[in-house]
Amino acid sequence: MSELNWQVGVVAWDSDEGRAAAKIRYDVFVVEQDVSEDEEWDDDDATGVHFLATGSGGRALGTGRLHIYDEKAMIGKVCRIAVLRDARGHGVGFGIVQAIIEESRRVGLRKLKLHSQTYAVEFYERLGFVAYGPEFLEANIPHRAMDLIL
Repeated sequence: MSELNWQVGVVAWDSDEGRAAAKIRYDVFVVEQDVSEDEEWDDDDATGVHFLATGSGGRALGTGRLHIYDEKAMIGKVCRIAVLRDARGHGVGFGIVQAIIEESRRVGLRKLKLHSQTYAVEFYERLGFVAYGPEFLEANIPHRAMDLIL
């Protein structure tokens, strides 16, 4: 895939766009990374804010989710960032996370947390996240915890 023109927007989980986001997550996490379906789908899908990157012709390219898990402290969690293999390297993932950060600021969150696969720590550092604590396994994949103060 050569140069991509894409945009990121918020989508409803129970819409066609939400189903496209779910398909991307299935392809990336379940098929590519061998994450069990039981670990991939959770109750936060129903309440999270879902983001979808689409390219020309409305083709779904990548997705991510924001979960506000501590409303009192105004802390959110960035989850399920996934980009289709042929769309990687074009800034789609970066754009999705930027959109999540912007939405987090818009709703008044003070901090974002995430669990980064260890190979992606530098990617999130470029967006301002800071890694802390030891490496741990999540879905049998090495991860690091990261925070971003908004």
